[in-house]
Amino acid sequence: MRIEQIKAFLAVNDTGSFGQAAKKCGVTQSTVSRQVQALEAHLGTSLFHRHAQAKLTVGGERLLPHARRICQEWEKVEEKMKELLQGEQPELCVAAIHSVCAYFLPPILQQFCSTFPQVQLRVTALGSDRALKVLRDGLVDVAVVMNNKYLTATGEMFVRPLYEEVIQVLVAKDHPLASYQTLTIKDLVGFPQVIFKDGYGMQRIVQDLFASHGFELSVAMELNTLDAFRGVIRQGNLIALLPQSALQEAVLDPTLEVVSIALNSGLPLTRDVVLVTTRDRLEIPTIKNFFNLVYNQTQFRFDDLDGGMGNKP
Repeated sequence: MRIEQIKAFLAVNDTGSFGQAAKKCGVTQSTVSRQVQALEAHLGTSLFHRHAQAKLTVGGERLLPHARRICQEWEKVEEKMKELLQGEQPELCVAAIHSVCAYFLPPILQQFCSTFPQVQLRVTALGSDRALKVLRDGLVDVAVVMNNKYLTATGEMFVRPLYEEVIQVLVAKDHPLASYQTLTIKDLVGFPQVIFKDGYGMQRIVQDLFASHGFELSVAMELNTLDAFRGVIRQGNLIALLPQSALQEAVLDPTLEVVSIALNSGLPLTRDVVLVTTRDRLEIPTIKNFFNLVYNQTQFRFDDLDGGMGNKP
């Protein structure tokens, strides 16, 4: 059953003839006849008495109120789709990792709201894996996360790299590691660590880092807020590996120290932050505008941040 068949049926009923119905629908009379015949074949009954004036059969009378409701609902659907493709989307939902929510998104959100005041933004801070899951489930429109190729390497996902971010070690000012200029993975062995909870990409990075070097990771606790990390670390012997953008307040805190860490190759430890949506969502103007704005502005802001981090003098 096709909507054109329903419309042809209603047009014949409203005009009383197949010829007038064809004019109303803007098609040929033979087209209207074929559409009604196809509908009759699908339903297994005649819908019209075909005399000088087309009149409904019992089956046609039974179909009529349902056909009107179907067309009314279809018109509503068409209007909603038209609004969507014209950018008339009432809200846009975003999931992003905590550091991005705290430091990169605020000015971008302000700019977007100024440009598109009719769109209500809903932003949720989530771990990378959780953010990608809710994107896949259709609960958000865009995600800004640490890349997880196991979750993003699918045909439906559209991924755009944002930046590669250095990971550093956060310790208390009087911690034994605080005096180092650069640490190795081996230097961290034996010190209890604070890591992000399950579902956060940083937890996976730290676990994989120690496993790949053959070292045992000593986890003292799991947290999920940057304030909690700073509060716990400044108390004593614990350490934490955190991305550079999550350490902006820590480098200004006289009770904390941020120390660089290098891999065996001498290169710094890093993570990749990406912008993700689904290909069908990227066809919607509002989502596409937000996606492009985040990409362009994040490039500029991260370049400005780069080089401004490091150990306090």
